[in-house]
Amino acid sequence: MRNNQAGPDSLDPARNSAQNPALHGERTVITGARVLTFDPAGPDLAAADILIEGTKIVAIGPDLSASADAATLLIDGRGHLVMPGLINAHLHSPANFMKGALDSLPLEIFMLYEVPALDAPVSPRAAYIRTMLGALEMLKGGITSVQDDAFFIPVPSIGEIDAVMSAYRDIGIRANVALDQPNVPEGDKLPFLAGIVPSELQSHLRSAPPMAAEALLEHYAYLIDTWHGAADGRLGAAVSCSAPQRVTESYFRALDALSIKYDLPFYIHMLETRLQRVFGNVNWGGRSLIRYVDELGLLSERMNVIHSVWVDDDDIGRLARSGAQVIHNPISNLRLGSGIMPFRRLANAGVPIALGTDEAIADDAISMWSVAKLTGLIHNIGDPEYETWPKAAEVLDCLITGGARSMRKAQSIGRIAPGFEADLIMIDLDTLPFTPLNVLPRQLVYCDPASAVRLTMVAGDVVVRDGKVLTVD
Repeated sequence: MRNNQAGPDSLDPARNSAQNPALHGERTVITGARVLTFDPAGPDLAAADILIEGTKIVAIGPDLSASADAATLLIDGRGHLVMPGLINAHLHSPANFMKGALDSLPLEIFMLYEVPALDAPVSPRAAYIRTMLGALEMLKGGITSVQDDAFFIPVPSIGEIDAVMSAYRDIGIRANVALDQPNVPEGDKLPFLAGIVPSELQSHLRSAPPMAAEALLEHYAYLIDTWHGAADGRLGAAVSCSAPQRVTESYFRALDALSIKYDLPFYIHMLETRLQRVFGNVNWGGRSLIRYVDELGLLSERMNVIHSVWVDDDDIGRLARSGAQVIHNPISNLRLGSGIMPFRRLANAGVPIALGTDEAIADDAISMWSVAKLTGLIHNIGDPEYETWPKAAEVLDCLITGGARSMRKAQSIGRIAPGFEADLIMIDLDTLPFTPLNVLPRQLVYCDPASAVRLTMVAGDVVVRDGKVLTVD
């Protein structure tokens, strides 16, 4: 693999790429495939070759294998579809060990059970395996890029940061990673606690957070200096405030300054639950979380606004004017009873939408095919105007193009076109999800084609082939 060696190698007990190398040549040609390019200039090609040199796509057209030599890797694409890899725009990898651990509960109650369960010391080795587990599942299902809003309990450490980034480096996925860490007392994050919680617990709720803003920013400096741009640009940093009610304004502004300086995505959960709507009414004089952030001057096109379920027309207008992306996590929203995001109202206002799984304990799988299918279905029940229901092509656009935009990489991933990164998947069309083959976009969204993914390529490296991950044992 083309790995930048940033960070320690001690977490890689076999330096897996030596034993199980990713498959690549100096040049790679995929021959005779049907190609869904996501390029407005030519979205669907019945049969074409794709020429890849290094990490990038060089050409798409007929007979590109004619110049192949001994250093060229030839991949037979006949009977297959090649399309850009799927993009998971929102994940919390530290919950990867917790699939099926809890019944469905409202978020605020759910977190009371989730956080103590995670509140045991985690070794760097365990964090490495935990991150790798989710990456394995994603790559085998055709996900080539992920945005990991990684929280650390009780606080981030250099060892755990290195573990997460090393796992993504070694397995070969593309990843942006942030440190999701609040810095205000627990009692400041929710309304009404003072009147509900027994007096003997009040001091605990008002105690200082376990890591101050200055130390958090030092960890961000390490993440950016050590890992941003590593693995030939496959790995990147992002910033996260978790949610605006969970951080001080000064820390919020410091994170935004980092986002501006390095052009990093900014992850922020807003209006996921009804109680978050109430928080603004009670604590911020009737201002919603989105209005509060906008009035601080911090709502921007760099922001990934996660969930956006309990938004009103004013919120939607502010999102549209700012250029912020909304990250839709429909399975998580149902699992936690949070509600249904107003997809059509947001889309009609011009708000870009991307899709995510959220954490494994709130989705229990890390499958973007499942997320895409539910996106295509859940919004049908709340709108009697059936002509406004999401169409398959629109869902795919959120999945691929929206995801690339949310990563700040719309000009480098999410399209099969010359100059774009070779992040591709190859799907066998001679499989049950496509038998008979009627309308390709609809079958990609509704027919659960995960079992038909035969090859996953990231940055020109074949990292999965015929169900086997090639980069790790």
